[in-house]
Amino acid sequence: LSEGKWRKLDNTDAVRYNFYAVFLKQGANCILKYGRKNYDYQDGTLVFVGPGQLVNVSQVDTSIPPAGYALLFHPDLLLGTNLGKSMSKYSFFSYELNEALHLSLRERQIVMDCFDKVRYELSQNIDKHSRTLLVSNIELFLNYCIRFYDRQFITRDIVHVGIVEAFEKAIETYLQSGKALEAGPPSVRYFADELSLSANYFGDLIKKETGKSAIEYIQDKIIALAKQRIFDPQSSISEIAYELGFKYPQHFTRFFKSKVGCSPSEYRRSN
Repeated sequence: LSEGKWRKLDNTDAVRYNFYAVFLKQGANCILKYGRKNYDYQDGTLVFVGPGQLVNVSQVDTSIPPAGYALLFHPDLLLGTNLGKSMSKYSFFSYELNEALHLSLRERQIVMDCFDKVRYELSQNIDKHSRTLLVSNIELFLNYCIRFYDRQFITRDIVHVGIVEAFEKAIETYLQSGKALEAGPPSVRYFADELSLSANYFGDLIKKETGKSAIEYIQDKIIALAKQRIFDPQSSISEIAYELGFKYPQHFTRFFKSKVGCSPSEYRRSN
């Protein structure tokens, strides 16, 4: 961990990585934390850390030899490569809380095969093919991880359905409580924080469960509530706009027209 920066936090070691890191953790001789939350399933899981993220390691049992594997690579390795241009699609490097990848035995073997390919390249004399093959093997591994996370979203469907239901309820509460009038339209990050999830994991989960992005889901709820309020002749369009969190009524009008195909005033007249 020569490029990690360690510091002590309440009997906890903390490291901020300047590179991408993937850990296949084995055993239960320590606890990994992002922020205030522990990873669920401490043994036999893949943990992803992106550059700049801070990881806390606590409750280390020094009597037990550490076990596991780590794949560490610097962002500079990816410069000028196709993988470097597409790293943003591997959103699990920004997952934070209770979001580790829990591998089946078969998936674990595939991960180990990918690690072995990387280890083999590192053991050879460096030549003009080394970097290309290293990056290609890392990309293969990351693409498998996308597949494994898709499987996890499905196999943990009961848990995730509960999250979608909680998300929907939280949107309705936010919009109907008058909070939007003070704080503005609700954001994806707000609801992710409310549900103790990272914004990326939350967004990926909602997309898998509903077929819509989290922001689309929020916008649909705003439009549905706007339509209900437009039917109330006692409320002006400006009042509705402010209640839904829009700073300026014209922004609400533009948003409504882009979603419905007509302005709020036209919608009121037509109904």
